[in-house]
Amino acid sequence: MREPVVVGNWKMHTTLAEARSLAEGIRNGCRGLAGVRVVLCPPFTALATVSEVLAGSGILLGAQDCHWATQGAYTGAVSPVQVADAGARVVILGHSERRALFAETDEIVGQKVAAALAAGLVPLVCVGERAAERQAGRTGAVGERQVRAGLEGRSAEEIGRAWLAYEPVWAIGTSQAATPAQAAEVHARLREILVEVATSAVAERCPILYGGSVRPDLAPGLFAEPDVDGGLVGGASLKALDFIGIVRAAPSAKGRAGVPTR
Repeated sequence: MREPVVVGNWKMHTTLAEARSLAEGIRNGCRGLAGVRVVLCPPFTALATVSEVLAGSGILLGAQDCHWATQGAYTGAVSPVQVADAGARVVILGHSERRALFAETDEIVGQKVAAALAAGLVPLVCVGERAAERQAGRTGAVGERQVRAGLEGRSAEEIGRAWLAYEPVWAIGTSQAATPAQAAEVHARLREILVEVATSAVAERCPILYGGSVRPDLAPGLFAEPDVDGGLVGGASLKALDFIGIVRAAPSAKGRAGVPTR
């Protein structure tokens, strides 16, 4: 059985004080909840602050991106070594906003995956189609291209340390989430591709998350699908109660969650 994973991507939100308050609320609300891995991905500026809040809680710290080099003359960039040094254990790579707004290609994402693995991080590799690509019937082809660019050619052991997130670009930041059936179809295909680039054992163990307007009311239906192993949560992760509601919707979540204090 794959343990569900719920990741909060705070994007370019929160001051240090806001990040501390939000992390405390989520930490307290998830206290006593087992059977689900929770990851918080604040902006780079808040990594150290959130790391302090999460210490000893079992909630993992993640980063929203990293560079492909360990160091160098890359003004404004943050290396995977620096991300790990700040306490992060997971890093989001290939998010659709990075691909669209910062012109990140499949090749760049592949370089970042390699660098993250070398630094001991878990790369959460994002894949997904735009609205025009879905309408043209290219959803599967886009996902396959992006997965292969990110993972193909690496050892099964390396691929086994990666996670995937399916984020239909047309659903991000909107009220139009994919239906459970739509998500299940794509996730099943992504798992088939993992068999091809790695092994069936790796594919069976790999968490594949759904991202794209994940809300507390939609999470139970999405998470009920066998190949949907949790969520990559954007806007709803900025409200502690909403995010905790999504975490509690994970099939393996058990225990009694506390009440957020903030």
